[in-house]
Amino acid sequence: MSQYQLLGSIASPFVRKVLVLVHEAEISNVVFETVKASPLGGDAHLNAANPSGKIPVLLRAGESSIFDSRVITRFLDAEARAGFYPENRLWEVLTLEAAADAMTEAVVAMVYEHRFRPETHWYQPWYDGQWDKVRRALDYFEGLAPSFGAQIDMGQIALGAGLGYLDFRQAQFDWRSTRPQLAAFFEGLSARSAFQKTRPVG
Repeated sequence: MSQYQLLGSIASPFVRKVLVLVHEAEISNVVFETVKASPLGGDAHLNAANPSGKIPVLLRAGESSIFDSRVITRFLDAEARAGFYPENRLWEVLTLEAAADAMTEAVVAMVYEHRFRPETHWYQPWYDGQWDKVRRALDYFEGLAPSFGAQIDMGQIALGAGLGYLDFRQAQFDWRSTRPQLAAFFEGLSARSAFQKTRPVG
């Protein structure tokens, strides 16, 4: 069995997606390595593996690296024949994953705005626009939550990672009070061992 090396940070929701899949599918041939990623320049090792310098990246011995969380999860799911992208619901799962990732990217953009730009250069209308994306996404997921089955898929994992990151970086935002279906789904998902083992820190 080929060994793979996953480059990332435990604080990243996109890395968490991959790690949750690894735990859920009991994939044993992925070794995690912490690297520094930054829009201002990260580890040379990471940048050599992925020209964008983004995480996660999956290194394969003797083969090209794979990057973007959705590509990595599709690859690992196919390798393990784990079924987190079920063929009978493939387009729905992929769409849910894309929507969850887009919400997460908006949260990351807000974090980066305050972390990497001086306060005098913060642009509030742009920041508010990111919040609007998050709110619309949460309302969308609230409508979908009752249809989620007991068997989780990659779309639901991506959503769980995104909601976890929202709580992690923007804990002041009370999204649960007006979205009870989504809150109940997330509570159940967060109790799973794979999510407990991959809680973000940092």
